[in-house]
Amino acid sequence: MKIRNTGRTKRFALGSTVALTVAGMNAPAVLGFANEQYHQYVISQPGYKAEYGHWQTVILPAEFRINAIHASLLRTGKILIIAGSGNNQRNFDAGTFKSLLWDPVKNTYKSVPTPADMFCGGHTALPDGRLLVAGGTLRYEALDGTVKKAAGTMRVRNENPDAARTFPKGTVFTGPNGREYVSTAEVTVPAAVKTGAGDRTVVKAGEQHVFVEAVAQGAAYVDNSPAQYTIKGLSGAEARNLYGMSDRMTLEKQDFQGIRSAFEFNPDTEMYEQVTDMAYARWYPTLTGLGDGRVVTVSGLDDTGQILSGNDNEIYDPAAKTWSKAPDRYFPTYPSIFLTASGKLFYSGSNAGYGPADKGRVPGLWDLKDNSFQPVPGLRDPSLTETSSSVLLPPAQAQKVMVLGGGGVGESPLSTARTDIADLTAAKPAFTPGPDLPAGGTRYLNSVILPDDTVFTTGGSSDYRGKHHSDLLKAQVYHPDTNRFTTAAEPTVGRNYHSEALLLPDGRVVVLGSDPLFADKADTVPGTFEQRIEIYTPPYLFHGERPQLTAAPATAKLGGTVTVNTAAPNGVATAKLIRPSSVTHATDVEQRSVALDITGRSAADVSLTLPANPNLLPPGWYMLFVTDGAGTPSVARWIQVTA
Repeated sequence: MKIRNTGRTKRFALGSTVALTVAGMNAPAVLGFANEQYHQYVISQPGYKAEYGHWQTVILPAEFRINAIHASLLRTGKILIIAGSGNNQRNFDAGTFKSLLWDPVKNTYKSVPTPADMFCGGHTALPDGRLLVAGGTLRYEALDGTVKKAAGTMRVRNENPDAARTFPKGTVFTGPNGREYVSTAEVTVPAAVKTGAGDRTVVKAGEQHVFVEAVAQGAAYVDNSPAQYTIKGLSGAEARNLYGMSDRMTLEKQDFQGIRSAFEFNPDTEMYEQVTDMAYARWYPTLTGLGDGRVVTVSGLDDTGQILSGNDNEIYDPAAKTWSKAPDRYFPTYPSIFLTASGKLFYSGSNAGYGPADKGRVPGLWDLKDNSFQPVPGLRDPSLTETSSSVLLPPAQAQKVMVLGGGGVGESPLSTARTDIADLTAAKPAFTPGPDLPAGGTRYLNSVILPDDTVFTTGGSSDYRGKHHSDLLKAQVYHPDTNRFTTAAEPTVGRNYHSEALLLPDGRVVVLGSDPLFADKADTVPGTFEQRIEIYTPPYLFHGERPQLTAAPATAKLGGTVTVNTAAPNGVATAKLIRPSSVTHATDVEQRSVALDITGRSAADVSLTLPANPNLLPPGWYMLFVTDGAGTPSVARWIQVTA
């Protein structure tokens, strides 16, 4: 691995040597060079780092560079970076799906066999430290004018009450006019449901949909009339009981399509392990962990490219590794949904990518027990929540969620500098204004909770996917205690769509990815995926010696007390458990910082008491940090919180 320092410690003489050189060269260019060298000198000074922090650029060896679409910190300290096909249709067509396991401490890399295209799936940590990954890509989009084969959704019906039936990918459906269409995925059709008896018997056909496309190109296969289709290879009673229904076959734009597949990534074996498929295919879903260890899964595009209607939410049980029905509620794709201390889920309004502008955009508290939804009013620029960032502000006990930036629906050029904060402890929660983002209107902002109870925000662009060279090379730190931003050192790599940022156990921040649409200001040259990684070292790591956690237990119980060893117990000002990030598309609903009570000190120990509420502190693995009076954190110790 090559680490390129954005700051150099060597001083550059700006006197006679430079002046003599300028005489024989283009003066503006040389002066620009000299100014850049002086800038590098300034940002490398200890005083500058102590106030603003410092960036490094990391370049992985060529064979390990992948498109970072998803990034999750594991309990081993390694980062699982998932590309899948990486927003590259050639990779998809070739079945080339990638994941990388990177150890940022040891600088080691490992390619992980990736059994499905997890590109644009969802993910979250489970209580045992495994990572649940669900959904991904079945089919890439085809834009208007590029679709060559007429296609559409086939509703496959089964009127036989005695047995379900599975049809493989490539099953042929024949219309009344003799034209044939083939399925693009396997489909299992449930058995019919029979009720009543005798002459009052009623049979309701089982039904499941699948996407089909014509066997050949051309407008001759377009059919805008609803029709019933026979299934090739069936005869007699089978042919009567099993058939397809479709409203139309068209050459119109086709959206991305999702998959039902789900996997757990095992940090011990460093392999994916397949679990039961979801009932519904999903592309761009959100997975949120619950206080009992289960995971609620919502939204996404299905396996025909349609956004799920909301009556298809599911809950994953990691003990049984099975899925069950969740309450009905519609959300646009990648909605930011946070578990609150009450056990209700808070939808902040942030989302990414797909869904109508007039549906599912209202923030609110969702109660899974009775499926009620309490709107939370007051969010400014409510039409500009797509590609915004949302974060549960530290400490989590405050129950405040901040929405930062965002843009218009779809490919809108609009963006906002708005930040608003919802206090969920209020009897009637409502958003109140926060400070505007210093960089102005910002989409794709990444927000990371730091151990000193601040929030580091970085990157983004003012236009859709960085169009017109609109990447914002800015970073700032939000201080919840004073409700203000302070300036941070500027990154050197632009980050927009498909970028991520997460906290490391040593207190630094890793920033990955970016998928600009164009590479030039005129938007004429196609963009390329950004594969450089940056590491930001916050100012608190330039303030002298940091606290030391010399020992800590590996496990702790909710409501329990743990004793940790430290060289200076009286110097410990705060202690907190920070849940590791699992982030994609500026969406990270799992990160949270839970304050611990300091309930005792001795000559070498500090006693820390955990909250008892599993909705505030969901069971799982956390980074345990202690900080001194100046906010300087220790290196974290991993600890598993159990119920």
